[in-house]
Amino acid sequence: MKSWVARAVLSVALGLGGIAPVQAQGLAGSYLAARQADMTADFKVAADFYARALARDPSNPVLLESAARAQMSLGRIERAIPIARKMEADGLRSQIAQMVLMADDAENTRFEKLAERAAADNGVGPLVDGLVAAWAKMGEGQVSAALELFDVVAEKRGLKGFALYHRALALASVGDFESAEAIFAEHIGSSMQLTRRGAIARVEILSQLERGDEGAALIEELFGPDLEPVLRDMHAALNRGETLPFSMIRSPRDGVAEVFYSVAAALSGEAEQDYTLLYSRVAEYLRPDHTDAILMSAALLDDLQRYDLAVETYKKVDRNSPVFHAAELGRAEALRSAGRLDAAVEVLEQLARSQGDLAIVHVNLGDLMRQLSRFEDAVAAYDDALAIYDDADPSQWFIYYARAISYERLGNWDKAEKDFRTALELNPEQPQVLNYLGYSLVEQQIKLDEALDMIERAVAVRPDSGYIVDSLGWALFRLGRYDEAVPHMEHAAELMPVDPVVNDHLGDVLWAVGRQREAEFQWKRALSFVDYEDASGEVDPDRIRQKLEIGLDAVLAAEGAAPLKVANGDN
Repeated sequence: MKSWVARAVLSVALGLGGIAPVQAQGLAGSYLAARQADMTADFKVAADFYARALARDPSNPVLLESAARAQMSLGRIERAIPIARKMEADGLRSQIAQMVLMADDAENTRFEKLAERAAADNGVGPLVDGLVAAWAKMGEGQVSAALELFDVVAEKRGLKGFALYHRALALASVGDFESAEAIFAEHIGSSMQLTRRGAIARVEILSQLERGDEGAALIEELFGPDLEPVLRDMHAALNRGETLPFSMIRSPRDGVAEVFYSVAAALSGEAEQDYTLLYSRVAEYLRPDHTDAILMSAALLDDLQRYDLAVETYKKVDRNSPVFHAAELGRAEALRSAGRLDAAVEVLEQLARSQGDLAIVHVNLGDLMRQLSRFEDAVAAYDDALAIYDDADPSQWFIYYARAISYERLGNWDKAEKDFRTALELNPEQPQVLNYLGYSLVEQQIKLDEALDMIERAVAVRPDSGYIVDSLGWALFRLGRYDEAVPHMEHAAELMPVDPVVNDHLGDVLWAVGRQREAEFQWKRALSFVDYEDASGEVDPDRIRQKLEIGLDAVLAAEGAAPLKVANGDN
């Protein structure tokens, strides 16, 4: 659904109306500091400096819009409201201001005013204006008029899916579940078009129609057996014969919130994160328990590398919410990205104690422990994850793969190989597993024919993966097939030109075929790319320097390794 949604939103629906560039005379310091903060998505600093600038020039249109936007990005819609009112009073046309004022009208149930605002020429855009106008009519109790407005939106190119979805929600919100289900069944009920929230809404509608068995079957069809808590609880309730309440939309204000969330979801991955964030923040403001909007805002902030704000936003999700685990997983990831590794571990360990029945929690804890080289703790976490399952399932391949890596790093090859092979049984052509197992066998100089076959299969699946192509070249090198190794190693270096391991390997291969001068050049490149503060252990700078001083043959001899069959040098 994303492609047509994105085209509709980006090319037709929103219209990025703006204001002329600022003339910052007399307040350059605050303005430039705010602009610099904007460029790095440091919304707190930006909001502060825009406020200082506005104190000196309170009617500057660009300062007003920028200040409102910064406050919105922080989720402080209430602070953006007086700024937006000032802009409206000054006669400024601003999409940002209209979003804020729509949120204010909806929050305070001023639906008549909201309908007028949505119908005006200086609104947010055809999609938002049209849907908000319809929900405003719902707020006024004019259901028929609202349905007509949804139909008007549906007639606009690219917007039909949005309009029908919101029309169905509006009908369900007033108890007309039969008409709502008819829309889902005819237009947006297929697994290709149904979003997660759409699926939840339809399942609730089916339950209200006493068709709970169909709702349970829909959950199984769309989401499979390994359900997240929200869907798991819904599925269990339906199987017990319970009737689910229709909770997706409880009021016209919720409907307006859903409009902004729908647009944010459509923009996600297609527009800039800071722009998408404005829509998810409005949805949060209008419906503080809209956990999907909260999680989206936090994820966007994470993408913008505003990890402190992401952590704050994830913490908005109530501990009793069925998606609390998702918020905590996100918070741990934001803490990890911010370098606060101990705090991230603490979050995941607490979550493992409180929601230990969720395999994903233990997997995330294991992954973090692997990153910290705490491989025994990682194995324990993966053990806990696998213990939750009654039967083997293809989706478990990654857990076995990750545990295998941990065993391999601990030096327990027998257990590592067993887990690698189990992962392959669950997902036979998984390129990561094929590559890692094949590469490991080559390094140990065992089962070489099988190892090479595995790596070749991995390359066939992922021909543009530098790591995997490097493995193939390196395997051929270790097998003494130097001439065959060269094109693969050169291709790996093209795919990953600044990777020290790949450049080091290419140097060894070139040396083996007698191209010593080129080999030395690659070793020097490898040294230039080594990150000494974050060394992975996969490349040894001192060994590379030795190769540059005395050559690969001498280094291998000093290490007691078998000598190369080096071709005659040609340079």
